[in-house]
Amino acid sequence: MRKIILAAAIATSALGLAACSQNTETETEEAVDAMAADADAATDSVVSEVEGAAGATADNVEAAADEAADAAVQTTDEIGDEAERIAAEAEQAAE
Repeated sequence: MRKIILAAAIATSALGLAACSQNTETETEEAVDAMAADADAATDSVVSEVEGAAGATADNVEAAADEAADAAVQTTDEIGDEAERIAAEAEQAAE
């Protein structure tokens, strides 16, 4: 973002100071084109980083959900095992 603001300020300054000669106009256009290319490259870099961070976050959320599901299954199995043990003890006590 800073690069874009800096590029705009430099472009404005360059255009304000530019003389009317063809050589100066060409140099100014080249400078503006270079700044635009830098701004595009910076934007592409930021987009790539955001996409990578979003992908990593999605992977982390999915892993956490998998762990929670595994814990829920384990807890359910433990409850079932405990219920079977209590039922068996109740049957033995009834005999």
